[in-house]
Amino acid sequence: MIEDINGFRLPRYTQIPDVGLYLEQVVRYVNAHLAPLGEPELTSSMVSNYVKQGLIPSPVKKSYTAEHLARLLFIAVVKPVVPLEGLRLMFGIQEDNYPLQTAYDYFCDEFENMLGAAFGISPARDGIGKTQSDAKDLLRNTILATVNKVYLDRYLEDYQKRREIRNARNIC
Repeated sequence: MIEDINGFRLPRYTQIPDVGLYLEQVVRYVNAHLAPLGEPELTSSMVSNYVKQGLIPSPVKKSYTAEHLARLLFIAVVKPVVPLEGLRLMFGIQEDNYPLQTAYDYFCDEFENMLGAAFGISPARDGIGKTQSDAKDLLRNTILATVNKVYLDRYLEDYQKRREIRNARNIC
C-alpha cells in the first residue's frame, strides 16, 4: 500500500513550468504528479469550472502559468475534503497572509510530512515553518483531513483487493 506513497513529492513553486501550458498539458501535469495518491483525476472541465468560479485566474491567451498550476495542485489535493466555497475562502486567507509561492511551498512541505507519517513511512516533523498563525493552523488541519482520507481510501482499496484474492483462492 505504501510503495506509491514512499517518495511522493510535489513540485515546489520554482520547479513548476512557467512557460505557459495549454489546458490539456495542465491536466496531464497535475494528474501525473498526483497519481500516487489514488484520488480522482483532474479534468479539463473541472479546470474550466474553477476559472468560472474564480478559484483560479483566467488563462492568458489559453495559456496557464505557474500560479495556475500551483493553485490547481492545491485544489486537486484538498478538494475531496474542502468544498468550493471553502477553497475560495482559503485562497482569500492565503492572499491576506502569505505570497502564493511561500504558501504553496509550505503546503507541499507539510503535506509530504503528514502523508509520510500517516502511512508510517517517517515520523511527522513538528514545527515546519518558522511562524505560527491561524492561517497555518487552518492549512495544517486541512492537510491532516486530506491525508487521513487518502490513507483511508488506500487502506480500504488494499483490503478489498486482498479479500478478493482470498475469496478467489477459497473458490479454487
